[in-house]
Formats: sequence, C-alpha cells, structure tokens
Amino acid sequence: MAICEVTGKGKMYGHNVSFSQRHTRKVFKPNVSKRTLIIDGKKIKCNVSTSALRTLKKKGLITAPKEAAKKADK
Repeated sequence: MAICEVTGKGKMYGHNVSFSQRHTRKVFKPNVSKRTLIIDGKKIKCNVSTSALRTLKKKGLITAPKEAAKKADK
C-alpha cells in the first residue's frame, strides 16, 4: 500500500455500515499517485496524495509541468 511521502497519509480502518446497521470492516485508502515533481529545478519521483499536491501548488513550492516548460523556453 502506498503512503504519501509528504504528509505521511496511509490507510485507515473503520466500518462499513449498512441500512440494517451491520458493521463490516473497511479499509479507507488515501488517493496517492506517483508523480514527478520539479522542486528547485530538480526532478524527483515520489508518491504524493492529491491533497498534498494541491497544498504544494497553493504554497508555490512546486510548479505545474506546463508552467515549468514555459519558463525553460524563455
């Protein structure tokens, strides 16, 4: 199971509750994807959750690949 390398998010456990209130075990998995991030001009491959990606983009720590390509062309 993949774990976010930025936030440390991993799988969580809980119950699936049906209409008849039966509780069955359930695993909640984070939305983790393998991405190539450009940080300080270096390409780094890592497993990152989508919420961490949004936060990094919002803070300006990473740029979108298209924006990085435009900056490299100039």
